[in-house]
Parts: sequence; structure tokens; C-alpha cells
Amino acid sequence: MKKTICGKIYDTETATFIKKDTFGVYGDPTGYEEVLFKTPEGLYFLYTNGGSASKYTKEDIKRMSKANAEKF
Repeated sequence: MKKTICGKIYDTETATFIKKDTFGVYGDPTGYEEVLFKTPEGLYFLYTNGGSASKYTKEDIKRMSKANAEKF
């Protein structure tokens, strides 16, 4: 997935995977995943996706500060 936020491009295809947390099992409508990435420019972002009853009902990318990425 690719998304532009504040003029910066966040792309899961070109970023470096750091960590993935999965909640629930595949097919669970309340299940979701959060995947932390780092861009080649050193920016962090969270890719999110989930079931129809989860807190992430559609795919999205959210910027993340370095401090929050280290906590993740």
C-alpha cells in the first residue's frame, strides 16, 4: 500500500519491515494487524488492517514518531 501524507510518500513495498502485531485469528471480524515500517528516508509508519468489527475496518497508513516506534 502507498499513501502520501503531508507531501511524504509512505509505501509498504519500498519501506523496511520492522515488526508485526496480530490480534485475533484470520477471518475474525474483530481481528486486526499493525505493521511497523521505516522508509528509506528514516520516517516511521504503521500499516493497519482489520476485520469489519475491528478498530481498523479498512487498510490505512499512519505516520509514527521515532519515539512511538521505539515503544511499539
